[in-house]
Amino acid sequence: MSESSSVPVQRPGRRAQPLQRLLFGGVYGSVLASALAGALGHEGSDPGYDAAWVALSAVASAAAHGYAHSIAHMTEDDTRVALSAVRSMFTEWPLVLAVLPTVAALLGASAGWWSENGAVEVALAINMVALFGWGVWAARVARRGWWASMRVGGVDVLIGLFIVIANVVSK
Repeated sequence: MSESSSVPVQRPGRRAQPLQRLLFGGVYGSVLASALAGALGHEGSDPGYDAAWVALSAVASAAAHGYAHSIAHMTEDDTRVALSAVRSMFTEWPLVLAVLPTVAALLGASAGWWSENGAVEVALAINMVALFGWGVWAARVARRGWWASMRVGGVDVLIGLFIVIANVVSK
């Protein structure tokens, strides 16, 4: 096929599909939020401060992940590297969105609705349900049957369960 062909050229490895970015970011963000929440809940800590750090960590992770993708797919003739890097970072918004339930639970603790330990438990439960949902949705998008999709969701829940067990053991 000639260079002047009207077939669009897409670099291999780029996650160009919005649904793929959403599913990836949802799972990644839910796991990140669970891991960060599991590290919290110590006596005397400020849940509002912890919520800010969870949100900041998600933004930093999204930026680092997007930047890493941009750098990994850079070519010698890529003259718009800075623009590509910024665009790639902004495509990681689903990761940041996925940590918002954890941030909300911690802000609820800051408002006095429950203790920080209660907020962490709520966040871990929400994130496990979210991981199940992300897994089922991803499998359905891949045209798997319902039974296979439920198994994928169950495997995703195991990741969340691992974090819950690690949280219990560490305290």
